[in-house]
Amino acid sequence: MESPEIHAIGIQAIWPLDYWVALKIGQMQPALSEETAIGQVLTKFTAGDPSLFELISDGVDFRIDHFRDEVDTGWQQAGSRETLMAAIVRLGRDVFPKGTKALGIDSFALGDGWHLTCFSQKFFYGERQRDVTSLTYIISHETDGLLDFFRETVTNIVDV
Repeated sequence: MESPEIHAIGIQAIWPLDYWVALKIGQMQPALSEETAIGQVLTKFTAGDPSLFELISDGVDFRIDHFRDEVDTGWQQAGSRETLMAAIVRLGRDVFPKGTKALGIDSFALGDGWHLTCFSQKFFYGERQRDVTSLTYIISHETDGLLDFFRETVTNIVDV
């Protein structure tokens, strides 16, 4: 048996888990970047504005992963605002020596302070010494306007 909601979004479900997932996907609401901690942090990051750290919780849980890429990302993690500052300095030096330009920051509210953000950017990639574009997906959480959880998956890095 297929529900009308699932049929409307083109998903064939196996009850009950797929039905629940399809309903959650249908419930994702676009969120204005300027109204979310993640949107504000990414906007400040692309502007090179160090005040982004004012939007980070002292105990932030931060990590960047790369899909099907052999690059060492072990240093791209932090468990505090202080260690995140060190990681961001290294990102600026090694990955974004000329900064980055946001091509799109699209966030969706998942409820209870959670957001899914699609972040598309163009930058000179220091590791490759080339201009590239990249699409990443970020799951984040905020409490009282401070970012306290950040998981970014870099899906691709494409030479321009």
